[in-house]
Amino acid sequence: MSIVTENAPQQKTDLPGAWDPAAEEAPIYDRWVAAGYFTADATSDKPPFSIVLPPPNVTGSLHMGHALNHTLMDAMSRRRRMQGYEVLWLPGMDHAGIATQNVVERQLAGEGLSRHALGREKFVERVWDWKAEYGGKILGQMKRLGDGVDWSRERFTMDENLSKAVQTVFKNFYDAGLIYRAERIINWCPRCQTALSDIEVDHSDDEGELVSIRYGDGADAIVVATTRAETMLGDTAVAVHPDDERYAHLVDTVVELPLTGRKIPVVADKHVDPEFGTGAVKVTPAHDPNDFEIGRRHDLPMPAIMNERAEITAPGPFEGLDRFEARPAVVAALREQGRIVAEKRPYLHAVGHCSRCDTVVEPRLSLQWWVKVAELAKAAGDAVRDGRTEIHPAELEKRYFDWVDNMHDWTISRQLWWGHRIPVWYGPDGETVCVGPDEQPPSGPGWTQDPDVLDTWFSSGLWPMSTLGWPDETADLAKFYPTSVLSTGYDILFFWVVRMMMFGVQQMDGAQPFDHVYLHGLIRDANGKKMSKSRGNVIDPLEWMDAYGADATRFTLARGANPGTDMALADEWAAGSRNFCTKLWNASRFAMLNGADASGPLPPAGELTEADRWILGRLAALVSEVDDLFEEFQFAKVANALYQFTWNELCDWYLELAKVQLYQGDEARVAATRLVLGHVLDTVLRLLHPFVPFVTEKLWTALTGGASLVVAAWPKPAAGYADPAADAHIADVQKLITEIRRFRADQGLKPAQKVLARLSGDGVPAGHEDAIRSLVRLTPPGDGFGVSAALEVALAGGMVMVELDTSAAIDVAAERKRLQKDLGAAQKELAQTEGKLGNESFIAKAPAPVIEKIKLRRETAAADITRIEARLSLLPQLP
Repeated sequence: MSIVTENAPQQKTDLPGAWDPAAEEAPIYDRWVAAGYFTADATSDKPPFSIVLPPPNVTGSLHMGHALNHTLMDAMSRRRRMQGYEVLWLPGMDHAGIATQNVVERQLAGEGLSRHALGREKFVERVWDWKAEYGGKILGQMKRLGDGVDWSRERFTMDENLSKAVQTVFKNFYDAGLIYRAERIINWCPRCQTALSDIEVDHSDDEGELVSIRYGDGADAIVVATTRAETMLGDTAVAVHPDDERYAHLVDTVVELPLTGRKIPVVADKHVDPEFGTGAVKVTPAHDPNDFEIGRRHDLPMPAIMNERAEITAPGPFEGLDRFEARPAVVAALREQGRIVAEKRPYLHAVGHCSRCDTVVEPRLSLQWWVKVAELAKAAGDAVRDGRTEIHPAELEKRYFDWVDNMHDWTISRQLWWGHRIPVWYGPDGETVCVGPDEQPPSGPGWTQDPDVLDTWFSSGLWPMSTLGWPDETADLAKFYPTSVLSTGYDILFFWVVRMMMFGVQQMDGAQPFDHVYLHGLIRDANGKKMSKSRGNVIDPLEWMDAYGADATRFTLARGANPGTDMALADEWAAGSRNFCTKLWNASRFAMLNGADASGPLPPAGELTEADRWILGRLAALVSEVDDLFEEFQFAKVANALYQFTWNELCDWYLELAKVQLYQGDEARVAATRLVLGHVLDTVLRLLHPFVPFVTEKLWTALTGGASLVVAAWPKPAAGYADPAADAHIADVQKLITEIRRFRADQGLKPAQKVLARLSGDGVPAGHEDAIRSLVRLTPPGDGFGVSAALEVALAGGMVMVELDTSAAIDVAAERKRLQKDLGAAQKELAQTEGKLGNESFIAKAPAPVIEKIKLRRETAAADITRIEARLSLLPQLP
């Protein structure tokens, strides 16, 4: 619907004719930061609201997942600030041990160097140099998005105080017996040369082969199947279920391991599934986590048959081969001996890959540092069960409990040089000393520090505490801990959220690290597929911001942000959000050109028109709805409610009705309309600001003269304007106008074309006829009025007859020709459908839905014929 009307009483405005995000957004953001709007005051007596930014990797750049989460965190922060809270949104970055070390090692390789050639100290210096020059690119990109973070409190996981926090927790856990060193099976990356956490392993279904191998001969033979034949060189047993009668005679006997000449026992273990495969499994304790547990239960040897580069170390013909070279070589040797019973290829099976370099992960027995998680996980679970922390959406609580109630001890050491070094020293006589942050490490001949660093998740697990100054008693910690909300993707619920809960509850005397956990979904393409570079379906938020602006990017993401649900995205949705921003700009500019007055106060309800009372009542309902939905973390519903009100009720209806009041009303009516228009626009801009901060800032400051929407008050519902009778009358007006517009189009009339019309009947909305005529271009009938088209509309208030005289408004010959063509098409359609429905053979064979569809087509064609013939009968006869 157009918002441009001829003869509009124009006033001055400094707003340009169009919104230009590229020119406006950066200066607006710089002004916010310079004014200190995002800087929190820990001494304030305002209620606190705090969010710590999930720290992106120092190597990272803004992707759509970041853009989504940052938009939602910013929206929550901006709203709370407007509501009078002391808001702290704390930014920072994670040192990202493996990712960063890989980047710098690649840089060194380009120079013909390696970290080993440099040595540890020089290599770490190079990483710090890289971080200073290239790291943190994402922080600048956050400014483009409009993140209202407190830049004065920016943190990095390797900062001095954050490192102190890491060392403090390690010492506390070590002294409490919660940290220990032991040999266990871990995920090992042969390329990165380090242990990996579970989240650093990506699983995919890879093609391989399943080979069945016969161990032993004759009655004592037993067949096992494996996808990793090379690991048989490290087998130390064959296991069967104790109740499996097929192998009862073999339990506690020995069988010869092919290719090695070694004798290995057959053991009974309840872990074995007798229904899977042959019911017998090979046991390689040093290279499989399940086999490791079997080995511990049966006190089996655990020989490692690969080194850290995944090369075979077992003596014999395969020694020195890479694991993937050894696999076919072992199978060939077994085949030559007649030991291969069956081969299945290709065989799809789940394979773990290093998330950093895509190398196939190797389970490996290794001496590592571990955290005992049972006590910590129980405390983290209890914090959610007793309501200290609420998870949104609630249905994801089950996933949380499934994880914390079944956690295994966590390996925290990494064989890297970049990261928090483990604060443990080893003495010349076997001494082990854990050193706290305020303690001096032992020195002297023979003392060495553990070479490993801590898993990145160890330091990021302390993020809500360490960023606020813990372990020191700081003003920030006192004011802003526990933090209010953690917003993150559900995909790291287990790996990061749970660790923060474990650390926070344990170290802060039971105080949870956050009151609410909001879990959003993942970003997918328009077809619901996961975005990946290999598929070529990745959408870059920076490109969206270049093309459509930050506001449009943010609003698109907000409109799809249903809790815990994945979101599909496409360019056309961002274009739609850009159009929304344009609509808002044009409507606001029109209102200001026509004297919209946000200075208030609003006139009493009795002095306003029904249209005024209707929009004010709808606005009050909108404010309440938005508040309720924000509290429920229903961001998509908030955005959609704001979109529908702004586009449909404000722009498409109230602005159009207000034009009549502005252009045809007396001085008092015009003044009242300007106050209502100003109030509605002021409120809508405040409500939209958390999602589209830039365009609303520009419009609101122009409308009100205020300093900034960032520090403006959040709106409250205006009481006393709800009027059900006015709502009903406006609903009738909307229906009548909509029907007349449709009817005009059917008559071939252009939207701006004026036509003579008579409105009659008991349902004509009282007091609104002038507005109706103005909005649908109907002029009162005069002498010689002749009815050429008529429409009857049923409204809640009664029937309305609309009669048009189109004789002077249309080209009768052209209209008759058009209608004759449409009539011919409708008659042809009717004949075709009746022919099919009259064909008994077709009716007998066609599915019921097809027959119903043809019947509907017949009914539509018949109705079209009746309508067109009626229209033709009303047209003047040509000479």
